[in-house]
Amino acid sequence: MEKIRVDYLYEDTVARVVLDDGKANILDCIMMGEITVFLDSLKDNKDIKLITFEGAGNNFSYGASVAEHTKEKAAEMLEGFHQMFFTLIELHIPTLAKLSGQCLGGGFELPLACNFIFADKSAKIGQPEIILGVFAPPASVMLPLKVGNVRADELLITGKIISADEAKSMGLINEVFEDKATMDAATDEWIQKNILMKSASSLRYATKAARASFDYFMLKHLPYFADMYVNEMMETHDANEGINAFLEKRKPVWKNQ
Repeated sequence: MEKIRVDYLYEDTVARVVLDDGKANILDCIMMGEITVFLDSLKDNKDIKLITFEGAGNNFSYGASVAEHTKEKAAEMLEGFHQMFFTLIELHIPTLAKLSGQCLGGGFELPLACNFIFADKSAKIGQPEIILGVFAPPASVMLPLKVGNVRADELLITGKIISADEAKSMGLINEVFEDKATMDAATDEWIQKNILMKSASSLRYATKAARASFDYFMLKHLPYFADMYVNEMMETHDANEGINAFLEKRKPVWKNQ
């Protein structure tokens, strides 16, 4: 694969996915497609007990490709991005994300879809899409379900970036570690203690049951938000202005329409 690396660990019971585009681990259509193809390949693998996601280098991901958010490309981008979430839901395999550095926009929505999130103190987390004049469809479903409307509104409407400690305090992530090496060691211990001794099939039923409401709202609302994004918001001046201003490295000129 071109933009992800996959390893099978713990006697092939844990699948480790590493986002690795050699730069900022941008979730573009190629990387999204590779993740989805890989997840599809697990549908008939009865032995996988956990999927982990992490970023190569110092950052998890700077986010989805802004260049693919333009009016001409947004529909295709959202279709590929959302299919990744639908495939994860269909698997019902427990998932864990390990965060370092930048975890922004789509680069946090993938971890947000996971059952467990660990981070080190370098992690910077947020949904800054509003700064570009757009909104974050998956996070708009997941954040209210995970942390309630008060905290979700704070992140989605202001676009603020928060630290790993603040994310933990609001119940957004499970654990924070001093550095990446400490996180790696603690994750290894956690997997051995909490996952490996359990039945893979039973873990899937437990995940399916625990996520019943979460999955329902994702499947119900993501298509609606995709339609709102493509057919309503991307028809406005400001959504296009925000994306184009970012790509052209200039300050946006809003018309409030």
